[in-house]
Amino acid sequence: MARMTMDCRSMPSDDNCTVLIAGEEDEVLELAAQHAVSAHGHADGPELRDGLRRAMRPEHELELEQGAFLQLVEFHAADLDGFRSAAEQWRERIGREATARWAVVGADRDRSGTYVEVVAFPDHASAMRNSEHPVTADFAKRLQEVVQGEASFRDLDVVEVLRM
Repeated sequence: MARMTMDCRSMPSDDNCTVLIAGEEDEVLELAAQHAVSAHGHADGPELRDGLRRAMRPEHELELEQGAFLQLVEFHAADLDGFRSAAEQWRERIGREATARWAVVGADRDRSGTYVEVVAFPDHASAMRNSEHPVTADFAKRLQEVVQGEASFRDLDVVEVLRM
């Protein structure tokens, strides 16, 4: 059986809960229901569990839904070690306050030394909280030290997700 995940960041929440649960489907459902009741005040029952089942995702899938927000960052670097170090330091320092769900870095096959990072957020508001965080501001400064020239940014609202 495939491992599943339940990520509170994908559910509407007043407290911006960041709990992520992974395991077999039945385990995730049980733990997610317990968490929804104890941490968020929901009543356990068929309606809650049906909603939780619909929100589960295979662990290996990069989660992205309509209404999500993507940021594309294009940059040039002689090698990626400086970028990797800065990104790892950002992840360690921001910890639970991170609002990004995942990121992918790709190397441009036609332009040596050119990279594009795609960063996914649940929504635009989450991305703005991330951008305004002091740790992210420090990361942006560090990024300018390790890349050649200016990094360029594109902000994209996800309007459709095509599952293949």
